[in-house]
Amino acid sequence: MTRFVSAKHLASWAGVCPGHHESAGRANTKVRPGNPYLKGALGLAAFGAVRTNGTYLQARYKRLTARRGPMKALVAIEHSITTAIWHMLTDNIPYRELGGDYFAQHDPERATRRAINALNQLGYTVTLNPIEGAA
Repeated sequence: MTRFVSAKHLASWAGVCPGHHESAGRANTKVRPGNPYLKGALGLAAFGAVRTNGTYLQARYKRLTARRGPMKALVAIEHSITTAIWHMLTDNIPYRELGGDYFAQHDPERATRRAINALNQLGYTVTLNPIEGAA
């Protein structure tokens, strides 16, 4: 891993970084060409990771799919896996799963707003009452 100065360099070499070419106001979002064997293996790993219930990568995929679509979200998961691999091999540390509820625990106010907005769009009025004894 010493050949790659950072995780971004490895992701770029693997071809899982989105392009940022813009011409006349139109953006080209195709990924750059990279190592086809590594790209294929990352694609299979990402597809398997997003189908595993209760994981951080599945939660990230679901959040990204809503905004970007399934294929771009899958490339983003490949990028996340590449970044994790670089850190594991460079720092000699094991993988630490953050869990499927990472985003709700990380920013509970945002999770609350999202849930309220989803219920409002379904036609419900929401009143929040805190639970006694909960911090």
